Parts: sequence; C-alpha cells; structure tokens
Amino acid sequence: MEQEHAKIETCIICGQEKEEGIRIVSQFICEDCEAEMVRTEAEDAKYRFFIGRMKKIGLQKNA
Repeated sequence: MEQEHAKIETCIICGQEKEEGIRIVSQFICEDCEAEMVRTEAEDAKYRFFIGRMKKIGLQKNA
C-alpha cells in the first residue's frame, strides 16, 4: 500500500511551511495557528493580529 505524502504549504498566519492544517477558500492555516486562534480571547492583543492575517482570505478571493 502506497503511503500518501502531505503537501507542504505556507501558513498565512505565521508564514512557516507546514504539512498539517486547514484550508479556508484557497488559503492554508497550520494546525498550530488554528489552535492558538481558537484559544485567543477577543480582548487579547493577538486577536487583532489574527484578524489582519485572516483578511488575506477575502483579498485573495476577490482578486
């Protein structure tokens, strides 16, 4: 049985190349950033950072 190789992609949040994560529209978010975003409260300073990075999803879709 042939083993499937994961595709390495660049995370739109941290900019690192990772194999595991999620795709939203055409953008990749690594599982580490996904987990951190889920735990981040709206009052946290990092929340605005995540929102700014997530805007790339809409920009790519409308381009």
